[in-house]
Amino acid sequence: MKNRKAFLLLNGDEPSLLPNLGGYQFVCAADGAYNVLKSKDIVPDLVVGDFDSIGAVPPAIECVHKPDQNLTDFDKALTLLKERGFLNIDVYGASGKEHDHFLGNISTAIQWKDLLNITFFDDFGSYFFSKKILELTAVKDKTISLIPFPIVHKIFTKGLAYPLQEETLTFGKRIGTRNKAIEDKVHISYESGDLLIYVGRLKNHCFE
Repeated sequence: MKNRKAFLLLNGDEPSLLPNLGGYQFVCAADGAYNVLKSKDIVPDLVVGDFDSIGAVPPAIECVHKPDQNLTDFDKALTLLKERGFLNIDVYGASGKEHDHFLGNISTAIQWKDLLNITFFDDFGSYFFSKKILELTAVKDKTISLIPFPIVHKIFTKGLAYPLQEETLTFGKRIGTRNKAIEDKVHISYESGDLLIYVGRLKNHCFE
C-alpha cells in the first residue's frame, strides 16, 4: 500500500517527454493538463480542478469539480490522491509558464511534505523536499542544489564536490546551488528546517 505511486500532471509547461505511465497505479490530471494527455491519447483515471481551462471530458473519465478559489488545483489533486491512499506522487508540469504558479506549487509542496512524498520532474531534472536523512543514488556528475526555505541548520553532505560540514543555509544569504556529485551516492542530512533538493538530469538522458 505504501509503495503505490501516482502520476500527476499540472498545467505548467508541457514536458517534452513523459515517463512510462505503466509504472504508476494511478494517473491524474489537474484541470487544463487533461488537454495535454488527450493530445497524446492518454486516458487518465481522474481529472480534478476548477475546470477554468479545460475542454470537454468523456463521461467515462472520473471528474471532480472543485471550484474553491482558496485552494490551487495542485492542492485539490493532492487531497484526493491522499484520500485514495497514494502517498508517493510524481508531479510533472509544475514549472514554466507564469512564475507565480510555480512558486505557488513549491508553497503547496512544503505544506504537504510531512504527509506525502512529492517529487517534481521537468525537462532539466527533479526536485523535492528532503527528509532529514537522505541518500541519493546513481547521481555521479549530476548537478545537486540545496535550497533552504528559509533556513536549514547543521547540514552535512558526503559525495559532493563542495561538502557541507554541519553548516547553515539561509535563503537570501547563502544557499547551496550548482554543487556537483563526485560519487555515485550522495548523503545529505540536516538538523532542522525545510530543504529543497534539486537533482539535474545528465544531458541526453531520459527521465529517471
